[in-house]
Amino acid sequence: MEREILNSSKESLDYEFHGDPSDTSLLVIIGHGVTGNKDRPWAIGLGEALEKEGFNALRFSFAGNGNSDGKFEDCTITKEVKDLKAVVDAAEDAGYNRICYMGHSMGAAVGILSAVKDERIELLASLSGMVHTKDFCDREFGGQTPGKGCMWDDKECPLSKTFVEDMAKIKSVLGKTEKIEVPFLILHGDKDDVVPVEEGQELYANSYEPKELVILEGVDHVYSGAGLDQMTEAVVSWLKTHAS
Repeated sequence: MEREILNSSKESLDYEFHGDPSDTSLLVIIGHGVTGNKDRPWAIGLGEALEKEGFNALRFSFAGNGNSDGKFEDCTITKEVKDLKAVVDAAEDAGYNRICYMGHSMGAAVGILSAVKDERIELLASLSGMVHTKDFCDREFGGQTPGKGCMWDDKECPLSKTFVEDMAKIKSVLGKTEKIEVPFLILHGDKDDVVPVEEGQELYANSYEPKELVILEGVDHVYSGAGLDQMTEAVVSWLKTHAS
């Protein structure tokens, strides 16, 4: 796929395509988490693994992250839902008739909120997915002052009042899962120290069929080391089951 993707704020979204552009049967869209971007090792590894298995994939950076336009301070889940819609719109314009979205961490929350209102997302995967947004923000950034502090002491990732307020307003995505009626993969590592594995289990318990829960033993939040192969193998296996 070769076209500029602009979100509703006319910001250009940076992306990388994996696969055969002549095949428009299915596109897997890969979205990252807070402070991330499309070039994190897990995202590159997943894109390459999907291409190897014959699937088309597109990994992108939300506005304000990586090489996408926009300011990081403006990043919120609510805005990223609009970013994802822009990517799905572009995919539809390119002729793709089936969309699978795989979101990591906060990007998984974006996917849930998107899937409940966008019927074009026919397959959904939560990878180390954030469930309780306010609790996450309080736990990870509660010691920082919005407008003055930074996320995880990273000066390139200032903690904005807009972000904190949006996380509090959403509070949790559990109330939305009852509206998800597409095949739903929930994958989590049991050594995740950013989003506890219990959130993945809770997400599974509060979702409806068709759903699948995969807990990866000894795997952390970003699938480092051998965790990458475990994650990609599980994702490919699930996708092969539901893509036909």
